Amino acid sequence: MNLLDNLGIKTESVTASEAKISLPVTDKIKQPFGIVHGGINAVLAETAASLAANKWLESQKLNKISVGVNITTEHLRPVSNGRIQAIATPIKRGKILQTWQVNLFNHEQLTSTSIITLANTDRP
Repeated sequence: MNLLDNLGIKTESVTASEAKISLPVTDKIKQPFGIVHGGINAVLAETAASLAANKWLESQKLNKISVGVNITTEHLRPVSNGRIQAIATPIKRGKILQTWQVNLFNHEQLTSTSIITLANTDRP
């Protein structure tokens, strides 16, 4: 089972210029104080950015894959119920590196923001 299946992450849409994914808030992703663990924000951000970055590589007909090399996440609001939606948009897409911004929302409020840098590399 992969991480997306294990956590219940749903892919809503993926294009070469945007990805939207979501995750229901359950006890499985909360820390002991009843709020979503900050690592979940990072997982959602990197997942959304990776999906869109790889879709962009495919659209450019580049036989590469894009993998995360750096992530900076700011946790802005605690989340304890509902659903988290992550929306990734490009800052820069290049042949070697890509940088994406990912904003996370809960009840239509911005709860976290991340910048993800990905390296485009040869397929294994």
